[in-house]
Amino acid sequence: MDKIVIKDLEIFAYHGVLPEERIKGQTFFLSAELFVDLRDAGMTDDLDKTVNYAIVCEDIYQVMTKDKYQLIEAVAENVAETILLKYDPVKAVKVMVSKPEAPIDMNFDTVMVDITRKKHTAYLGIGSNLGDKESYLDYAVDQLNKDDYIKVSKVSSYIVTKPYGDVEQDDFLNGCLEIETLYTPEELLAVIGDIEQGAGRKRLIHWGPRTLDIDILLYDREIIMEEKLIIPHIEMSKREFVLKPLCEIAPFAYHPGYNKTVMELYDILNEGVDITGTLKND
Repeated sequence: MDKIVIKDLEIFAYHGVLPEERIKGQTFFLSAELFVDLRDAGMTDDLDKTVNYAIVCEDIYQVMTKDKYQLIEAVAENVAETILLKYDPVKAVKVMVSKPEAPIDMNFDTVMVDITRKKHTAYLGIGSNLGDKESYLDYAVDQLNKDDYIKVSKVSSYIVTKPYGDVEQDDFLNGCLEIETLYTPEELLAVIGDIEQGAGRKRLIHWGPRTLDIDILLYDREIIMEEKLIIPHIEMSKREFVLKPLCEIAPFAYHPGYNKTVMELYDILNEGVDITGTLKND
């Protein structure tokens, strides 16, 4: 991807572990690479179709001088966050913070941290079969959008579905969301857990009734196999109540485990077989 590069921006600031560093201050150098599609700007010569690097430099200066941090890791993290949150066209950013006057009793050129952060695309499944089901799903969308690190970009239609599993309960209302987020998968899992709790979710019966259920279905093209987090969602290829609304908003979203799109998975399910080729009623 194209990028805008800001190299060795010189800023005097007050960061460091030692008290005297936060009193006397020192010179830092910051470089940033902003990954953004620049074709339209290049074809039209229109400033509105790019990111104004002069304003970005001012943003960096404000982050560097507003607060005092012990670690240049924290400086880099806050600069990256500021750029990604403020500028929609920027899909990823690399930030390098250099500290040439670090208190090291040896000859050296500089010490530096170098981080890369990006916006991630994730797909979530939402469902409810207690109380005002539609209100609970709307609540999930609203709470996600209130989080600075999350932007809900697409919401599917809500569909009525039969409950999954052997527990006798009311029908579900289900839907899917596309979000853009700065959270890692683990951080996102914690956030949606808090939202579920805010809706009164209680995990009493496996596949039992619930006010609100939020599942991470896909996260970029990552495969994660951990005790508390499996991505892609392990059951999604078998569930029409997931694939149907997901196909509505993201038919070409990619399942990295099966090397198939959501539309392909949905077609396979409708043919009466699961992804392994086994008949569903076998």
